[in-house]
Amino acid sequence: MIDIEILTKADCCLCDEAKEVVETVLADYPATLRLTDIESDAALFEAYKEKIPVVRLNGEDSFIYKVHPVTLRKRLEEIDGGK
Repeated sequence: MIDIEILTKADCCLCDEAKEVVETVLADYPATLRLTDIESDAALFEAYKEKIPVVRLNGEDSFIYKVHPVTLRKRLEEIDGGK
């Protein structure tokens, strides 16, 4: 199972776009999606306040600001095929 986490915050249009892309692609892969609000954690906020959204794949920062669906699919295929 692939763990996808999006670091986000309220009123972030780029975050909404990233979530939409991830949810569309997610349907084709064995993955779970978590949204983490960086404003709820002082350390995360300090580290990422200017760099969101961040999409993490299995704990690794994989996309910052934008998520391209073709690139996301390629990364997910690499992870899923690497089992």
